Amino acid sequence: MLLLFLLPWAFLPSQAQNIDPFPDSTQQSVLNYSPLTNQPCPADAADTFVREFTASTQSLHPSEIAYIRTREQDVIAKEWIEWIGAESGEEELGYGPNEELGRLFGQGGRWPRVGMAITGGGLRAAQYGAGVVNALDKRNETSREVGTGGMLQVVSYMSGLSGGSWVTGSLFFNDWPTIRDLVFGDGKGLSGWLLDLPLASPDGLNVFTDENQAFYGSLLWSVMAKAESGIDTSMTDTWARMISYHFLNQTSRSNFFTNETAHGAGQLWSSIPDIPAFRSHLSPLPLVVAASRPVGSNLTTVLGLEPIVYEISPFEFGSFDPKLSAMMRTKYAGTHMRDKKPQDENGCVTGFDQAGFVMGTSASLFNQIFDFAHNTLEMRRDDVDTMIYLLQRQLRSVRTRADDVANWPSPFTGLKPDSFDDSKATWLEMIDGASALENIPLSPMLVNARGIDTIVVVEGSADSPDNWPNGTSILKTQERQQLFLRASHRTLPPMPPTTADFENTGVSSRATFFGCDPKLSPPEWPLVIYLPNQPPPGGEDPVSNSPTFRLVYTLKHTQRFIDQVHAAITSGFTPSSDDPDPDFGVCLKCAALDRGRLPLRFADTTNPNGNSTNPNPNSNSTRTEMIPRSVKCQQCFDRYCYDPSRPPSARDLPPGRKYAFVDPDPQGFDRLSGFLGRAKFGLVGAGVGLVVFVGVLIAFLLWWRKRREKEYEYMVVSQLHERDGEAPWIGMAEAQREHQDTQGQGGYETPVFRVR
Repeated sequence: MLLLFLLPWAFLPSQAQNIDPFPDSTQQSVLNYSPLTNQPCPADAADTFVREFTASTQSLHPSEIAYIRTREQDVIAKEWIEWIGAESGEEELGYGPNEELGRLFGQGGRWPRVGMAITGGGLRAAQYGAGVVNALDKRNETSREVGTGGMLQVVSYMSGLSGGSWVTGSLFFNDWPTIRDLVFGDGKGLSGWLLDLPLASPDGLNVFTDENQAFYGSLLWSVMAKAESGIDTSMTDTWARMISYHFLNQTSRSNFFTNETAHGAGQLWSSIPDIPAFRSHLSPLPLVVAASRPVGSNLTTVLGLEPIVYEISPFEFGSFDPKLSAMMRTKYAGTHMRDKKPQDENGCVTGFDQAGFVMGTSASLFNQIFDFAHNTLEMRRDDVDTMIYLLQRQLRSVRTRADDVANWPSPFTGLKPDSFDDSKATWLEMIDGASALENIPLSPMLVNARGIDTIVVVEGSADSPDNWPNGTSILKTQERQQLFLRASHRTLPPMPPTTADFENTGVSSRATFFGCDPKLSPPEWPLVIYLPNQPPPGGEDPVSNSPTFRLVYTLKHTQRFIDQVHAAITSGFTPSSDDPDPDFGVCLKCAALDRGRLPLRFADTTNPNGNSTNPNPNSNSTRTEMIPRSVKCQQCFDRYCYDPSRPPSARDLPPGRKYAFVDPDPQGFDRLSGFLGRAKFGLVGAGVGLVVFVGVLIAFLLWWRKRREKEYEYMVVSQLHERDGEAPWIGMAEAQREHQDTQGQGGYETPVFRVR
């Protein structure tokens, strides 16, 4: 039976955190996943809903400019002094005592602007991102002692894609905790990621247990409520609700199968400014990346590089790609627009930007899994036929438009018809951000107007046979920039030209700095600090290169994973030795600071439409000369900088490394891994196996509830759901109407975080 054959796929890692549940009962329903439609539009909607610009008149949202300026002036400047000038500035970096560092870099110029991009790659990438963040966080005592801790505190922007967006969103919607507390819980308000609870079948293999049925009922109720409001849904919505249960707050082990809370429903990406850490400017500005499938193309293969890449910030949704160059307020995403105006003054939508849906959109890979027309999924034919049948049953249940993408009402209808391929479309088909093999969310970091000097690349892709990165993603980004983004985005620095060169030079397996010595002023490229997932030091068995189809992580595995990544990042690289580099913390500081030596940084020259992104526009008036690189920092650059004229060699990598994955806590899943290996899916993305199962499970549940809707009873979201003997989806339209009425009467507000 197909279901029994696929049930092992249910063992998926989940993540759950628990900030104090929202006390207002109107905020505790999973129905809050439904957007509010037909809302009065703001008075300035016709003028400011959509910003349109060109590559040469590129600008940022005023709220983004204000946030970055305040964070850099009031918070980051002090963090720089603490990190690179702590007690031994002269001895460590060689630029002089602490006060001299401040004079040279903070007053006479400005501190470099740093961005961090966290790769996609499913749950492996989420954990890898967490491990790197932990290694760069000064709140981790070991990180602080070796000198890497502190870099996180000087980051202005953080971008995430697919699994990288999950850890990014999880950090923000749990109020920027330490990784230790976020992943493992703090015994107070945070419950940890609970990776031992399978994502799609949290109560185990039997999907018909009371607990699993309660879980599925809540998921389906959320999605059907959204559909009832008139907003088109798809498989991505159910996927988004699963993500919300685990990555957002309100969910703990004790309430997982109850409806005591909304399990993240109603938490909006545009509400991030209400989070205490963000209000205090203690966190970077988050950006989530998603790709788009040209409307009407029905592509089920890897995308080319031409389709628009979108970004979602707390303030705006849109793209800096020259073909579009337009942004809309995130708060009103979901509103149909034509020629930058709402259809009518009461036609606005709010609540569409559900945090789970934003993260689910960035990880929506369903279009590359199921080709309904041709059955191209590379499995046994009878399995394919059955899966297609189950998915077709789903289409009759809640799908109202494309089922294999994330459906976003287009706010850009009518814009740039000569260049924007979807100008005539009223809906956008959003998909996994890595659908064109750009698995690192670098596009937002290269936007000219942002003027980012240094980019930390957190690379957790699985490109090689042993699931290590090989440069595929960053090379794709470089190719796309050269083909389509020359006018709007900065170029990447020189790097090995092929994936084979990435491996042969060894830079795919160790920390490397790219772009250390620009030729122009301002620099023609940012300095890139490349931190790839790599074998651990000392010959330890690697556990962070878990297979693409890894579906569950025990507590022991997660602990080893996070610790191993932390050790690898803080150890740096010693040529032809298994010993850690005791100076890597110093070298990381040198790299992060290096653009500050220059008299003119890229951001100092970007002043589109009078909106300077430089927090200190007059900074260059007090220093016009380049600061020579210190002897100590030059020694670091000699070791870590990539020089295309003298490329390094993989022969210099630590000789004792092991590359094959070793499960640190086997739980009997070898049979599943063997099946997936034999199936040989021709797919991309590290979360494909997970998404395949989710798609099948969603379809099966929607089909099954048609036949058994009165047979399974469980706790439901309100008194309307508690009718004896009746399944929760009965009366959904009535409940949704009452919910909309309650919201329209002021019973719903954007959640405000209350952290104990």
